[in-house]
Amino acid sequence: MGRLRGVPQIPEKIHELTVGQLAARSGAAVSALHFYESKGLISSRRTTGNQRRYSRDALRRVAFVRAAQRVGIPLATIREALSELPEERTPTREDWARLSESWRSELDERIRQLNRLRDHLTDCIGCGCLSLDTCVLSNPDDVFGERLTGSRLLVERAGNRQRKGRGEPERKGAADECR
Repeated sequence: MGRLRGVPQIPEKIHELTVGQLAARSGAAVSALHFYESKGLISSRRTTGNQRRYSRDALRRVAFVRAAQRVGIPLATIREALSELPEERTPTREDWARLSESWRSELDERIRQLNRLRDHLTDCIGCGCLSLDTCVLSNPDDVFGERLTGSRLLVERAGNRQRKGRGEPERKGAADECR
């Protein structure tokens, strides 16, 4: 097996890879590959000795998953995208272009949210209480400001849990004092 800048090369005559070969070639940890397989992102077959064997196409699928993760795409969304491809087909450049275009608006919205959080982080640290009705982090766009402020939200959440069948009694405490 040759090496290209530290990356083990798999001879072309080998059509299936062990999990170790796939990990070494893709740069993903063996545990990550097992996780990707458990989530349906890649697949393997089992030998008679119960060892995993991956098709060479798994290299491209792993690269696809890792690239999508790097830009913040959730694994569930990546799985949906890969499920649209025919079984075991290697994602192509065209697949990536089509999917990345569909993900662009979601990423743009996340960037806007992160920029907003960054811009208001200093104000929040200066305040320290996270319960003001004008706090842009705990109360974005002042959604709850018209109802009440502070720990009332904690009491409401506790009440919602009780209604969902958990049957826990609502406890009186410091939260009730702030109302």
